[in-house]
Parts: sequence; C-alpha cells; structure tokens
Amino acid sequence: MGLSRRQLLRVGGAGSAAVLAGAATASSGLFRVPRWNDYPFSLGVASGDPTADGVVLWTRLAPDPFAPDGLGGMPLRPVSVEYEVAHDESFRHVVARGTAVATRELAHSVHPEVAGLAPDRWYFYRFRAGAALSPIGRTRTAPAVGSPTARLRFAFASCQSWSSGYFTAYEHMSAEDLDLVVHLGDYIYERGWTRGRQGMTQEPYLQDEAVDLAGYRLRYAQAKAEEPLRAAHAAFPWLVTMDDHEVDNNWAGDSPGLGFDISRIPALFRRRRAAAFQAMYEHQPLRIAQMPSGPAMHLHRRYGFGDLAEITMLDTRQYRDKQACGDGNTVIDCADRFAADRTILGAAQRDWLLDGFATSAARWQILGNQVSMAQSDQDAGQVTAVGTDGWDGYVADRNAVLGAAAERGVPNLVVITGDRHQNQAADLRRDYTDPESPVVASEFIGTSITSAGDGADLTDAGRNLLAANPDLKFVNAQRGYVRVDLDHRLWRSDFRVVPYVRRTGAPIHTRASFVVQDGVPGVTQATRPDAPAPSPHEPDASSTNRPPR
Repeated sequence: MGLSRRQLLRVGGAGSAAVLAGAATASSGLFRVPRWNDYPFSLGVASGDPTADGVVLWTRLAPDPFAPDGLGGMPLRPVSVEYEVAHDESFRHVVARGTAVATRELAHSVHPEVAGLAPDRWYFYRFRAGAALSPIGRTRTAPAVGSPTARLRFAFASCQSWSSGYFTAYEHMSAEDLDLVVHLGDYIYERGWTRGRQGMTQEPYLQDEAVDLAGYRLRYAQAKAEEPLRAAHAAFPWLVTMDDHEVDNNWAGDSPGLGFDISRIPALFRRRRAAAFQAMYEHQPLRIAQMPSGPAMHLHRRYGFGDLAEITMLDTRQYRDKQACGDGNTVIDCADRFAADRTILGAAQRDWLLDGFATSAARWQILGNQVSMAQSDQDAGQVTAVGTDGWDGYVADRNAVLGAAAERGVPNLVVITGDRHQNQAADLRRDYTDPESPVVASEFIGTSITSAGDGADLTDAGRNLLAANPDLKFVNAQRGYVRVDLDHRLWRSDFRVVPYVRRTGAPIHTRASFVVQDGVPGVTQATRPDAPAPSPHEPDASSTNRPPR
C-alpha cells in the first residue's frame, strides 16, 4: 500500500511529485517512523550533482537490504527522514535541515535537494529516521560559474562487477584529496552468476540475470553493501551516468542487448528498461529532474566549476541507433558505421552538446562519456577492424562533435571514458579517414574497478592496439581509477592501479601520468608519474575550506 489519494492531496501539486521522488517537502512530518530491529542505513549515504549553492543528498532505508522482494525489509507505509547539513563534522553549526519522505514506490529512498549553501566550500551531512542516525557524509558545492577558480581535483571510475573482485580501489580513492568523483557507468552488472567471488557463494535470487525491479534493486544493494564504495560516496559528491550493464549488455535505444530472456521482445524490453532506470534512481544521488518516467530518464546534463571547467555528462545508450553490422563486437569493413543518419547521441542531445560548446567560457570542456571515442582498430595490418558499440560504430556523430569543437574554437576539449576495462590515453582526430586530419581533443579511458578480474600491465591485445592506432599513446589493463588534477595551464591524469582484486588488501600506485597543455590538443606522457602536478600560479581558493582528511 503506497500513499493514499488523501495524503497526496494534502501534500498537493508539485509537493506530491516531491514525495514520490523522495525529495524534501514541508508536509513530510505526516509519516511515522517504525521501530527498527536492524540498522536502516545499511546502504550508506551519498551526495551529488553539486552546484554553486547546493547539492542533492541520498540515502535509502533498508534494514534488510537483501530481502528477496527488493523492498529492503521496510513496511508498506511512507516514513519521514530528517536531514542536516553543517559546516562541521560535530554538527554544532547546522546551516540547513529538513525532512524528506521515503516511500515504498521508490524503495524508501530519499533525494533531498539542498539549496542556499555558500559556493566552493565543504559541508557535512547526515540523516535521521526515528532513533536511527546515518553515517556522516562529506560534500562540497561548486565554485560559482565564471568565478576565478584555481584548481579542480577529481577521480573517475567505471565497471564494478561484484563477482569479479573486491572494491579495494575505492579504499584508496577515499583517501585522495579530491573535490568530486565521476562515475561513467556499469555501476552494477545485470547478468546472472553461477558463482560469486572466490570462497563466497551467491544467494539463489542473486544468481539469475536481473530483469525486473526487485532484481535490479538487489544488484544495487549488493554493490552498496561494499564498505569501500560506501566510504567513497560519503567522502565526496559524485556525478553519475549509466552505460549498458545498468540495463542489459550492449543495449541500444529500444533494442535489447545480449541478455537471453523474454525481454528481448521490444515491448517487454521497454518494461525492463523502466525497472532498471527506477532502480538506478533509487540508489544514486540524482535530482528530481533525473527521476525516470517509465523507460525514459534524462541523464545528459552540465555542471560548471567556476571559470576553470565545465563537465558535460553524456548519455550514449538511450537515444542511439542499434549497433552497425551485428551486436557491437569487432567487425571488418563495416560500411554501415559511416552512414550519415546513424547516431549514438540522438539529434536533440547532439544539438544540445554542440550549443554548449558555443556558450561556455570555461577553460576546460570535459565530456563524461561511456564508450571509446577514439578509433580503436584491433588489427595492426591493412584492414580496419573495430567494435561498433563505441563511437567507431557512429562515425557521423563523432565527426560532428569533434568537428564542431574545432570550428567553434573549443580550446581544451577532454573526453573521459569508461567501459573498456583498460587504461588508455589517446589523441582525438577530427576525421580518422584522413591521416592528415588535425588532432582536436584528448581522451582518457579509465580501467575497471573490478571487471575482468586482476588484469595485467600490458597484454598482447594491448600491444596490438598500440601498433594499430598511432593516436593511442598508452594502454594498461590493471584495475583502478584515474585521478585528475587541473588548473588553467595544465591537465594531469594519473592512472592509479592495484595489482589484484580477487583478494583484499591490494596496494595502489600511479602506473603512468599524462598531461594536456592549455591550448594544445593531444596527450603527452609525464616523465615522473608519481610527482605531484605543478602548482597553479594563483592560490588555491578552495583550500581554506577543505576539511582535514
């Protein structure tokens, strides 16, 4: 039983949408908190989508997060959840507080959007539900758009298959000195497992492929049960998007992917997609603007960081055409990938992206992207063998984006990408069919957190990629994340890797570092990978508000 018509009318209009989205509402005190037999904040806390005056906060009440029905052991009725935001970790100087409503319709998750905060500073936050108090989270607002901003530090990550290994990389990420984390997709894996991690067994209801709402909810609970991931969420605000495994491997628009089940029928796949989108919203720090409507979810959006950077989060799944010449795997001489009407972004998102190139005054334009944009030839010989699930399968859109960046004078376009389970650094060329075409941007691809297991430094496949792609400067197939440090003169990417993930306790080190100079497209390897990035000329305005780690 959910909210009654009378309760919705009492909240009223936009307020009812806020209740259903788990946002803050003045009428939230209507709903009684149960007596807890188990800790309700088992999945932790998170914050995200920072602006100059606020952030969105997140938690989900789930005293039994692995209940097979996906409801987290919660009662049917709505529950009031209070939140506080403070300057200090002891909450002596509270600057914002409110109450949100956790409903069964959204798995008792809440997403209060806190506004009225000061720009470019750190805050602490927590939730309360009756006698239960959540862990404390730490978040920060962005510098006001256009304001002088000396420096930005963030990490990006992707591809965290639970069954493939432990989330040790997040332990190290939580200890970094960062302003932000960007997650580029494959936060969960929908596929079924015949076994879990080494020495562990899977519950029967976690062995089948996720195809319905309960199945996807359990996948997110499985990921968020990992303490290193909860710690990284609590340490920094996140920007998140999705790739394919949040729904179905290699899915494209209304076309199912490679999973084998009845939802390969398009109408049933849309139902499956709606369930996957809802579970994603229920478990991520997303604003009400990202709340899905059936099989649709608005995930492409922009966030500015002073005069230094603008991060544009793309959605390369929801609006794309089905992959050319098959299911997205490597093909040779696929003429269809060059078709002028093939799109990975959809016309509306592509126009929105290109318009943003013309209006932004930020020094660095950053695209949060899911699949490889650089050409990735798998054959070092005379033929061109590429996978069509990435931008290689959508050449017209790639040329449109990179061509517009050149024509509109975007000085520093950097693409950050996930999906590949490899670290890569590459120059982006305006037109890969023309060897003389100019380099107009740079791409850094981050490896997986766990997917594909322990990995290796340089495999035969990596050597082949380097031989076949002159614009590719670095390949590494270990696990980890990418740490980015940028100022007005220099972008620096540090590829942070762990030697193993199939057991816990792995150390971390910087395998290689690459830089991009202001006004000079393309990547250059740094000679000392573990050396700190050069300090900016200006003092770091954010450092005075940075809490001790």
